[in-house]
Amino acid sequence: GKRADLTRADLSSADLYRANLTGAKLYGANLTNAILTYAILTRADLRFADLARAHLIDSDLTGADLSDADLSGADLSGANLRCAELSGANLTGVDLTGVDLTGADLTCANLTGANLSDANLTWAYLTEANLSDANLTGVNLIHTNLIGAILTGAIIDKKRHIADSKN
Repeated sequence: GKRADLTRADLSSADLYRANLTGAKLYGANLTNAILTYAILTRADLRFADLARAHLIDSDLTGADLSDADLSGADLSGANLRCAELSGANLTGVDLTGVDLTGADLTCANLTGANLSDANLTWAYLTEANLSDANLTGVNLIHTNLIGAILTGAIIDKKRHIADSKN
């Protein structure tokens, strides 16, 4: 069917539980406090969208474009963010517990204080990303690009040292 065009729409506090928004155009949309639990947002255009404090628990954001989006304080626990575009996104204090970020682009993203425990960052790009005070306990950093990333105060478990991911 036709992709939903919700460019710059005001969907703040909207209940979009289990909504199918595959490929939807949500450029610059206001989704603050929106309930997007179990929502399907594969390949959705969420560039510059405001998703502050949104509930994205177990949502499918595979291949979604979240460049420069504001996800501060959002709950993304259990979300699928494989191959998602998150360059320049604000992920300050975001719950990314157990999230699949395989192949995701987080170049220049702000992940200050984010909880990435048990997240999969295989083949992810974190070039010049800010991971200050982020929780990286149990994170899979195989082939992760951390060139120029800021890791001041980041929590890494005793078994895994940040040096392991430099090759």
